[in-house]
Amino acid sequence: MSEKIQAPRGTQDVLAEMAAGFHVVEDAARRLLEPAGYRRIETPTFEDTALFARGVGESTDVVQKEMYSFDDGGGRSITLRPEGTAPVCRAYLEHGMHKLPQPVKLWYLSSFFRYEKPQAGRYRQFWQVGVEAIGSDDPAVDAEVIVLLDRLLGDMGARELRLRISSLGTPETRAAYREELQAHLRANADRLSDEVRSRIDLNPLRAFDSDHEGTQEVMRSAPLLVDRLTAEDRAHFDAVLALLDAADVSYELDPTLVRGLDYYTRTVFEFASDALGAQSGVGGGGRYDGLMELIGGPPTPGVGWAAGVERILLASGGVPDPEAPVDLFVAYEEPRRADAFTIVTRSRNAGRAAQMELAGRSLKGQLKQATRTGARFVAVLREDGSVLQDTETGGEVAVEGGADGVVAAVNRNLGAGL
Repeated sequence: MSEKIQAPRGTQDVLAEMAAGFHVVEDAARRLLEPAGYRRIETPTFEDTALFARGVGESTDVVQKEMYSFDDGGGRSITLRPEGTAPVCRAYLEHGMHKLPQPVKLWYLSSFFRYEKPQAGRYRQFWQVGVEAIGSDDPAVDAEVIVLLDRLLGDMGARELRLRISSLGTPETRAAYREELQAHLRANADRLSDEVRSRIDLNPLRAFDSDHEGTQEVMRSAPLLVDRLTAEDRAHFDAVLALLDAADVSYELDPTLVRGLDYYTRTVFEFASDALGAQSGVGGGGRYDGLMELIGGPPTPGVGWAAGVERILLASGGVPDPEAPVDLFVAYEEPRRADAFTIVTRSRNAGRAAQMELAGRSLKGQLKQATRTGARFVAVLREDGSVLQDTETGGEVAVEGGADGVVAAVNRNLGAGL
């Protein structure tokens, strides 16, 4: 016997129960986002590697450690998308969306790929729902996307939510602060973890995320970027907070909040669910006003977020599997197989949810299967005639006229009962 082949480590099959949860998230997102002016977009599963190297940042864990990159057979390096913002921005530029009324508001629900340690609700292939609002630096856009994510998580029943928010300022502000932080880290290098020490030059802000005890102690006395904001950056951030107050969205100011991607500027935020334990992140994002220039476009402001679908479902305690309603189940004796098939086909064409026996069960077994499906009506086709059973009332009527008679009886009685 050949060795059994299994799914690659860190991936999962989306079975019926989980697929139902995915559909619930997708439906909730569509109902919320499209009336707010967000239109659906889907980008290719793989992109030019340079898009992420330049856009996400060479110093990030995503680019250095987590991307699945490979030669496409023609000498070009391509990468399975690890995140959604850079591809959407590439599409915005490539398709001339700057000519549309700004901001251009887009949403997606897509699969992404990162080589990282699998954990509960975190896989190497994972799904995210996200939004991008491109073309405006108005603080109201920041507030709108945050309120929408707050609403989506609330609609999904996510438990014990906390919104953490801060500002990273402009790239110029962050560059000056970066030098100040690097000096602080070098002065305390002997107390830092090896990883943080090795990345002082590349990405010093990531030291705030370290769980190393010595590093955490050093960071408690570190200078904070939020204290170095320019008057303009401060005014923008204060305006965002005022709008969140007006929308009754609770938040925690967290000056140590650092997003894992280099393109963020000004507003950054993260929703966490304390119901998930240490790995509490559900979704987050921020403003990325310099990203378009990094990937070859003109200066174009933007803001957005992404939330893990698997994380949303975990934070919600799991979404019940919504059983699809079955209007009609057709059970039959063997000589009536063609009639059964005709009835099911015509019922489906009329918009009914119809099923029939497909496993060769006895008539008694078919009736048990009909009960398992929860069918509203059961048509029983015997050689000597047909009956239509109402499973709610227990009523039963004889049906004349073969397949046509059964379809007519279902259409006549559905919603009224026998």
